[in-house]
Amino acid sequence: MRWKGWEKVRIRRDHAGDTVEGIAPVIVSASRSTDIPAFYRSWFADRLDRGYAKWINPFNRRPQYVSFEKTRLFVFWSKNPQSFLDQFEKVESRGYSCYLLFTLNDYEKERLETNIPPLEERVDTFCEVSDRIGRERVIWRFDPLILSDSLTPESLLERIGYIGDAIHAKTRRLIISFVDIEKYPRVGRNLANSACPDARQLSGPEMERLAAGLRDSNRRWGLDISTCGEKTDLSHLGIRKGQCIGYEYITGEFGHDEELMEFLRPGPGTDRDSHIRSLKDPGQRGQCGCIVSKDIGQYNTCMHLCSYCYANASPLQAKRNYARHLEESRLCGFGEAILD
Repeated sequence: MRWKGWEKVRIRRDHAGDTVEGIAPVIVSASRSTDIPAFYRSWFADRLDRGYAKWINPFNRRPQYVSFEKTRLFVFWSKNPQSFLDQFEKVESRGYSCYLLFTLNDYEKERLETNIPPLEERVDTFCEVSDRIGRERVIWRFDPLILSDSLTPESLLERIGYIGDAIHAKTRRLIISFVDIEKYPRVGRNLANSACPDARQLSGPEMERLAAGLRDSNRRWGLDISTCGEKTDLSHLGIRKGQCIGYEYITGEFGHDEELMEFLRPGPGTDRDSHIRSLKDPGQRGQCGCIVSKDIGQYNTCMHLCSYCYANASPLQAKRNYARHLEESRLCGFGEAILD
């Protein structure tokens, strides 16, 4: 059984005053496509006040209006949410729930993440977010796992171990995934033009070595470690297949929200497992087990400029789009979409 789509509603547009048809998702993702907490905090705050946003389909450029009328949960993704700390509280004060997927990597020597703060600052921010919203609601992602001629599984494990030792008391979960250069040609092109052109995918045995090392480190951390969107089964090494937007996590953490649970709960006579399968997000790759959400971000707008990113076609295009967003916001106020 396949996801049937979100409820349709009428949305009154803030500037034009007319109404348009939109969707009313229960779960909103902000965002897999760009770092909204780091770069679009003010835009998001404006859209939250107005109760809807516009999303531009990256393939056909058609707009889709997204109402927050039925929204119960915002899922945030970020590598630097320092300036967004007040927004977590604002979201919850409006009656929504939220959690943060915080990608905290260490590729400083390889210069693969050229526009993010130093590692120590990001570790401090992770701890501050955890203190604000709770360790259950900030999830550590080390994503993607990358090797190079000089970056071996053992040296990568040392870096992950340093971060884990610093933050394991501030979270309960770690999600990992492996870079997929073959599947995303733009990732290969961007890496080839990066400061680390020999960056590469892990082989099967290297995945096993890294997973075994994580299992050993986790004896002192006690985290729930999982993969997301990975075909390789590492469960024999203590790393299960999981999800970033997962049914089990959401029902366990937000079970008090009756409206959210009503969306997730199987109907009378419906098998639970088949119901979960019916909630699989059709917009994600086949190995991704995430349940359905509506993303409100936009490709080619993230200014972290990470060399392995599939969401930016090129650093130049991202820079141009971000500059355009800032200029249009300054001259005309915030638009319905990040970038029309």
